[in-house]
Amino acid sequence: QVHLSESGGGWVQVGGSLRLSCAASGRAYSDFTMGWFRQAPGKERKLVAVISVSGKSTVYADSAKGRFTISRDNAKNTVYLQMNGLKPEDTAVYYCVGGRGGLTPIAQNYDYWGQGTQVTVSS
Repeated sequence: QVHLSESGGGWVQVGGSLRLSCAASGRAYSDFTMGWFRQAPGKERKLVAVISVSGKSTVYADSAKGRFTISRDNAKNTVYLQMNGLKPEDTAVYYCVGGRGGLTPIAQNYDYWGQGTQVTVSS
């Protein structure tokens, strides 16, 4: 069993930055693809970015490319999402995810989800 706990969300002005962290408990973390999804009010959950077990491969949503960076520290069982140049449309609840299904953008392929952290970008 793996438990995921996000932190780092909050309120930021347009153009600002936030760094989300996700701490994972459980030995299986090192076997998991990890990533971030987000869900805006009234919308479905969508991929933001995912990272391979080794950290050498990543996949980003088009909306995140060039602005967001995903990384992981396997020694600390932690995955990060550095978000720069934030826009109002980035406002959402951000969820940390983990699973063994590879670098897939399909939410249902991830077995483990955190409780979510709110990110609000204000103009």
